[in-house]
Amino acid sequence: MASDSLFARDSLNSNPNVFNYPASSDINITSRGADLYWAVSAFMGVSALAFIAHAHFVVARKTGGALQYIIFHYITAAICFVACIAYFTMASNLGYAAIEVEFQRNNPVVAGVYREIFYVRYIDWVITTPLLLLDVLLTSGMSWPVILFTILADEIMIVTGLVGALVTSQYKWGYFVFAMLALFFVFYQVSFVGAHHANSIRSSNGTNIGRSYLLAASWTMGLWFLYPIAWGLSEGGNVISGDSEAIFYSVLDVLAKPGFGLVLLYAHRNINPGDLGIHIRDYNTPRRNLYSGANDREKMGHNNGIENDFGVPANGVNNGAHSNGHNGNGALPANGTERPANAAEGISTSAHHGTAETRR
Repeated sequence: MASDSLFARDSLNSNPNVFNYPASSDINITSRGADLYWAVSAFMGVSALAFIAHAHFVVARKTGGALQYIIFHYITAAICFVACIAYFTMASNLGYAAIEVEFQRNNPVVAGVYREIFYVRYIDWVITTPLLLLDVLLTSGMSWPVILFTILADEIMIVTGLVGALVTSQYKWGYFVFAMLALFFVFYQVSFVGAHHANSIRSSNGTNIGRSYLLAASWTMGLWFLYPIAWGLSEGGNVISGDSEAIFYSVLDVLAKPGFGLVLLYAHRNINPGDLGIHIRDYNTPRRNLYSGANDREKMGHNNGIENDFGVPANGVNNGAHSNGHNGNGALPANGTERPANAAEGISTSAHHGTAETRR
């Protein structure tokens, strides 16, 4: 059948149940590549310490130590710390697997059968890229369910890229397609959905949050679309040498991590985190207790658990009973007038000469 030849793949022959564990790889980094990895590892570590120092000795002093003002410093420092460890591992010539290449080249720098694939690089990315997205999407004020779904797509992108790098047959390009689809979804979420959220935020101090978000998002997405090119030239197509791969990925990682951190913190320099919906209580900050007992709760009314920072119901509706003259079964209008909300509208009870009188 024509359909069988079109859709059926000879997967069992392309990916046989034969496992090769070579003693060494043919296409590796040299001492120059290792030196570069050492330098990047040191730079990542210093950058992480610099972000932490700036958070505690500069920003915390200006803001009284409010955590919401330094949360982006913490996230960015964590990104650089993880990258520091990953580059330390690669500089030590560890964290790799010797994988048979699909395309054997005649070029001496990529000649051979087995290529050194650093899987530790993907362990780095599977941790740091969600943190990068968290930095960006928190700036947009996007809801947590949407942020988490976008991060899931990012994880799919990284994991499928790793699987593709470890596959020796042409099936690696199928995983590459999965990774690209996930990347395009992340791009849509960041460039369009996130931008709409950021542009809808009204800043309390006149800062253009939409413009700040655009700066951070454009920097990130512009760099991320260069990673598939590096993958195709190294792990995928075996076109460039191990040292060239080291240069390509190192430049991208430096720009996408500490470089991004500088861009992000510059974009956040005038943003009030409260405008983004970020409120973090420190351990020594007392909780606000609005009620001293059951009687106070009855007086204040029940608000379905939805409150703003001042304990006022965020939806403007109190469903409980009030003892201050307000109706306990309806909404309190914004102009301060009362409007009964049930079928007994207009019915009131008053005392007249000691007797109860009902009037319509």
